Amino acid sequence: MNESAPQEKTASLWRFLAPVVGVGHLSIGFVREFGRVLLFGWATLIQMFRGPYRAKEFFRHMREIGFGTLFIVIFTGFFTGLVFGLQTLIAFRRFGAESLVGPATMLALARELAPVLTGMMVAGRSGSGMATELGTMRVTEQIDALEMMAVSPIHYLVVPRVLAAMLMLPFLCAIFDGAGFVGAYIMGVAREGVDPGIFLAETWYGLDPPDFFEGFIKAVFFGGTIALVSCYKGFNAKGGARGVGLAATEAVVISSVSILVGTYLITELLHPFLYGYIYFDSFPQVGP
Repeated sequence: MNESAPQEKTASLWRFLAPVVGVGHLSIGFVREFGRVLLFGWATLIQMFRGPYRAKEFFRHMREIGFGTLFIVIFTGFFTGLVFGLQTLIAFRRFGAESLVGPATMLALARELAPVLTGMMVAGRSGSGMATELGTMRVTEQIDALEMMAVSPIHYLVVPRVLAAMLMLPFLCAIFDGAGFVGAYIMGVAREGVDPGIFLAETWYGLDPPDFFEGFIKAVFFGGTIALVSCYKGFNAKGGARGVGLAATEAVVISSVSILVGTYLITELLHPFLYGYIYFDSFPQVGP
């Protein structure tokens, strides 16, 4: 009797199941990490309503997030408006609808492009900085020292960053909208010869307040998500300088993915409340 046959069958079975086991481990790890982030966010939410409030730290982080990414946001918004305006002109010229470039570009900017791209710029600039700073404090035991002094590190370090990010992202999003509009105007009027009066009138009448509300609501959510994820990664950094760098990288990647997933979910949730009366009640019914 060949005793190696059962062992070979077992090895073959394990080789066959290895990808499934790997996916299972990844899924379990994702759920575990997601739960930890939620608990970290819940602890942060509780600490928001407890004093003392450190206004100096709050305004310092507002300045770092706002002014630190202001030029990047303006630069990105301007060229996004240029590129989107050019692509829209190329497409609309086939139908003789060049005058609709303004509202089409601003709808895309206000609802999606401005909050998403602003969030990614802040994640890359400020989010990585938060993770690096808190990660350095963790590996050098400064956070442990705060705990030894009976000072809540979440209240002292995380809450000001989260609140500052949630407040500054809508302002940066509005600046992105303005820069994008300038880019689209230059592309449509100065380069392609669209009548400036028609461009402005079509843009004015083609937009509604809910279009901007959606973008600002997303910006608030993205700001909180970026700060929370970045602080969480920094809080849990380990392994010295390499661990701090890894935490910063993971913070940017996870924040960017969360922004892309979050923009879809928020759109699905807000659409019936913000746009239902525009797109469903205003059109005549077709058919019996």
